[in-house]
Amino acid sequence: MSVGIRDVARAAGVSTATVSRALGRGPVSEALRRQVEAAVRATGYRPNLSARRLRSQSTRTIGLIVADIRNPFFTAVSRAVEDAAYAAGMRVILCNTDEDPAREALYLRLMEEERVTGLIFAPTRITAEAMKAGDLDVPAVFIDRAGPPGAHDSVVLDNVSAAGLLVEHLWAQGYRRIGGLFGSTSSTAQERRAGYEGALRRFGAESLARVVPPNAAAAEAVLTDWLARADRPDALVLSNGLMLMGAMRAARRLGLAVPGALGLAGFDNEAWTDLVEPGLTVIEQPVAEIGAEAMTLLFDRLRAPDQPVRKVTLSGRLIVRGSSRRG
Repeated sequence: MSVGIRDVARAAGVSTATVSRALGRGPVSEALRRQVEAAVRATGYRPNLSARRLRSQSTRTIGLIVADIRNPFFTAVSRAVEDAAYAAGMRVILCNTDEDPAREALYLRLMEEERVTGLIFAPTRITAEAMKAGDLDVPAVFIDRAGPPGAHDSVVLDNVSAAGLLVEHLWAQGYRRIGGLFGSTSSTAQERRAGYEGALRRFGAESLARVVPPNAAAAEAVLTDWLARADRPDALVLSNGLMLMGAMRAARRLGLAVPGALGLAGFDNEAWTDLVEPGLTVIEQPVAEIGAEAMTLLFDRLRAPDQPVRKVTLSGRLIVRGSSRRG
């Protein structure tokens, strides 16, 4: 039976990416290189020299792994990344994970096998927290969700402040039982919940936060039950555009007037949010800037692999429409 690089990694007690760097004279310590070379001798591994030469060549391809392509936010960011890549004469491979860590692992391996020049990635919280500097055999920039401090370059929204703006606006409109629905898979949702709860504490109000899968169907199902109760919230903050859509469907199913019986505010200024009646109050994310900044960070990392890790934090813009206005 043939011996592969995974067998060497297992014998050395390191990742396959570390084995690749050690055998390719990449940036690893001399002690770690000797450890890998000893594992090569012990397993009898014979590197495929022609394959290694191929891997050393730039494919001029950017890997883009997003959490949910149905979410218009990721659609818009993907377009911005593709525009920047095209302008630089590069191609893009797009993969969609549906917020599934197993699919993330599969696509990360695919990107290494395809020898992409660089990677832009919107990881789940589980994957982001597990990925340390050097775990990937390719330069990577995280978007929308940052990993551990100092591990990878990232471009994110100031989610805490943005969620706080929504609560402050609803409070100023006279809403006092402000509920929140937040996704279950990402650090972004955690940050938005923190901003929501922090704003409520400043007003001395109770948090009515719930956590659900970050899609329209899950939001609609939870809210159809919650909003039918006597102690239901009189306003809601939704942590992404799909959940905002689910909230609108639940309100209509129950015959709740928006904003009279229920105020709504959420994230992502998509075209439909201005077309429904009434228009929806949202935080507009700078999606084009997020995609462009991610590509800039990636190109900078390719030019200077050893530069310090950078985190770019952008601000959202509150757009007030009829769904939250009273009087």
